[in-house]
Amino acid sequence: MTWELFYLVCFSLGLLLCVLSLFTGGHAHAGHFHLGGHTHLHVPHPAKVAHSHASTGVSPINGFTLTAFLCWFGGIGYLLRTHSGLLAPLILLISTLSGLAGAALIFWFLASVLMPHERALTAEETEITGVVGRVTGPLHPDGTGEIIYTQLGARRSVPARSEDGTTIDRGSEVVVLRYERGIAYVRAWNDLDP
Repeated sequence: MTWELFYLVCFSLGLLLCVLSLFTGGHAHAGHFHLGGHTHLHVPHPAKVAHSHASTGVSPINGFTLTAFLCWFGGIGYLLRTHSGLLAPLILLISTLSGLAGAALIFWFLASVLMPHERALTAEETEITGVVGRVTGPLHPDGTGEIIYTQLGARRSVPARSEDGTTIDRGSEVVVLRYERGIAYVRAWNDLDP
C-alpha cells in the first residue's frame, strides 16, 4: 500500500463515517461497534481535558472526534503527499497534527456548545398524570388504545385504557388520571365532574 492510498483510505473512511453519523443522528450500529456521541474510550488525558470530560460528560475520544481526525489526517496527508516535495516522516507529522487539531475542534464544539444545553429530565417533567391528550386508537372496555399528548414541546404517545371501562372514540379529548406499568388510565374530558 502506498502512502497516497493510505491517506486516501483514511480520508474516505472518515468522510463515510461522518456522513453516516449525519444521517443516523450519530447512532449507527454495526455488530458490537457503536459510532457516535455516546462512544467512550477512556484513556489517560491531561487535567484540563479531564475537567472538561467531567463537566460535560463527553469523552474527548468519541465517534465524532475519531471521524474528524481521520478526515483531517487523511485529507492533509493525501494533499501533502501528492502536491508537495516534503519527506514522508514530515508529512506524517503534519497530517497527524492536523488530525489532532480537527478532532480538538470537534471536541471543543461538543463540550462547549452542545453539551452544556443537555440535561437529564426530572420525574416531575415526565409526569403525565393530569395531562390532556387526544385518543388516536379507540379505547374499548377491555382493550388498550393509544393517546397522544404534548409535553416539553414534543408530541408523545402512550398506550391507554379507559379508567372507568367505557368506550372512548378516536379523536376524543381525555385526561390522564393515573399511569401504571406503562399504561395511561384516562377519562374523557367532557365526562369529568366540574
